[in-house]
Amino acid sequence: MQTSKLALKIISLLLVVAFVLSGCATATTQAPVVTEAPAQAVPPTKAPAQVPPTEAPTEAVPPTEAATMAPATSGTSVKDIPQSLIDACKQEGMVTIIATPGWWANYQDIFDTFTSLTGAQLNSLDENAGSADELAAIEANKGNTGPQAPDIVDVGYAYGQQGIDQGLYQPYKVTTWDKIPETLLGLPAKDPEGYWTGGYYGVMAMETNTAAVQTPPTNWTDLLKPEYKGQVALSGDPRTSNQAIQSVFAAALANGGSLDNAQPCLDFFNQLNAAGNFVPVIAKPGTVAQGATPIVLAWDYLAFGDKDTFAGNPPLEITYPNPTIASMYVQAISAYAPHPNCAKVWMEILHSDEGQMAWMKGYAHGVQQADLESRGVIPADLAAKLPSSSAYASAVSPSPDQLDAAKTVITEGWMTTVGVEIPTAVP
Repeated sequence: MQTSKLALKIISLLLVVAFVLSGCATATTQAPVVTEAPAQAVPPTKAPAQVPPTEAPTEAVPPTEAATMAPATSGTSVKDIPQSLIDACKQEGMVTIIATPGWWANYQDIFDTFTSLTGAQLNSLDENAGSADELAAIEANKGNTGPQAPDIVDVGYAYGQQGIDQGLYQPYKVTTWDKIPETLLGLPAKDPEGYWTGGYYGVMAMETNTAAVQTPPTNWTDLLKPEYKGQVALSGDPRTSNQAIQSVFAAALANGGSLDNAQPCLDFFNQLNAAGNFVPVIAKPGTVAQGATPIVLAWDYLAFGDKDTFAGNPPLEITYPNPTIASMYVQAISAYAPHPNCAKVWMEILHSDEGQMAWMKGYAHGVQQADLESRGVIPADLAAKLPSSSAYASAVSPSPDQLDAAKTVITEGWMTTVGVEIPTAVP
């Protein structure tokens, strides 16, 4: 009996031990579920998804075309330029421009805006260079990150496509891209991929110092008159300067040529040179004021700018020959720009309200002028001083193909037809 009780106690004790051990085993298998809480609290993939590492740099250093669109903003003022882009420019500390003097289309206001906004240095190369020289400077400095490498260019319309063809530009679309018209003067006003953007246009005019010339010429045939001997000049070398090329080209329209036939313009300048009326130096404001080049073919905005600067000493008269040419200047960022972010800030300034009105103050016709007019932001005094469009109603604008063909005729035929070198004068 006692043996039976002892056996029963032993069996009961074994059952208790087995139950306890089974409970311990259950607790051990459930412990791993605590890893679920950290997975909900600190998911390793979610935080980076909210701040993708490629987004911030797209404003400052876009290595691909997709990254060349500036961050969208609703404003059109300089104060609306993305701060991250301005900060990136401040880190670079410089922008290098070329062939862009402060007196050209009132660029000085744009210089001042850039330096006050960024604190970066403005490095200006060869103010006397032409559009062809600007592209050559990019080409020559592909591997150079020093101050001789242009970041930005301002070139004649035909050099927009030429720069693309040569692989010299990088694409960038400013925040005000939609404010820039698709076409102007019957031509594209911007490259659809953003490789160049039209900034302003001018109309070819005759600028005359009336202190030196009693009766200013009003048309192309007038320039051949004996009274203008040694007085007619160009504002650049017609083999490299867009302004000079188009000054020469415009003469074709009144001398048996057309936008498709530029050769008569060279024949006209050959006559002008043979008559002794052509002055073979590059005219500048100083030579106009001194009377060394009292009659100059120039873009109207430069001529009116001189008139304001001279303030009657000497007096100038500006006339539009009939017919004449109108043409756009375009801006682009070098594909090899040492300071790409400062170049982008520069482009943003050009296409802000302040940048467009700076050019208009310099009598250039800004590409966004119609947009500014529609929003009523052009001051009345500025609108009143701009020349009436009826004064240059005869102006026509060559297509890119026409201008490129004329450029080839003029640059290659100048020496064989006219046969005169044109050095830069020292004012």
